[in-house]
Amino acid sequence: MHKLIIAAVSAALLAAPAVAQTPAAAKPAVASAKLAGPAGADLGMVTFTEAPKGVLLKIEAKGLTPGWHGLHFHEKGDCSKADFTSAGAHVHGADKAVHGLLNAQANESGDLPNLHVGADGMGMAEVFTTMVSIKGAEGRATLLDADGSAVVVHASPDDHMSQPIGGAGARVACGVVK
Repeated sequence: MHKLIIAAVSAALLAAPAVAQTPAAAKPAVASAKLAGPAGADLGMVTFTEAPKGVLLKIEAKGLTPGWHGLHFHEKGDCSKADFTSAGAHVHGADKAVHGLLNAQANESGDLPNLHVGADGMGMAEVFTTMVSIKGAEGRATLLDADGSAVVVHASPDDHMSQPIGGAGARVACGVVK
């Protein structure tokens, strides 16, 4: 019995360095964007978490008009103009696809599902997209590239087909992805 205990303790001690040297699982890349209105009002936050095949967005919006709103990634990390045109066009990715999640010709990397805002002005959602990466992944547009990117909320819903922005209308909130 004594030899069995010594053998078990010895095996555990020999295995300990191997366990200690095992690298911890890499933490996924994360980013965030503080949503602001045209006059700078705080309209919420979007957090981004890199996943093996895309990015998970958690959207917590407030102070928006009730109803459906288009939601897109825009090509520049710049929300400095009151109409948010400083954020540029939608993120396209390498394929320069046309707009619309329902478009048979594919879609842009910046296309996202609509955000619904309740009667209280609050909108919350988790959205997953396979078309972008936070810091760069082969075959996906990069949100944190040289000129950054922004997430933009539009005044109207996106019909996911019409060119160039699905009829989503004016830009009512913008957040620079950081």
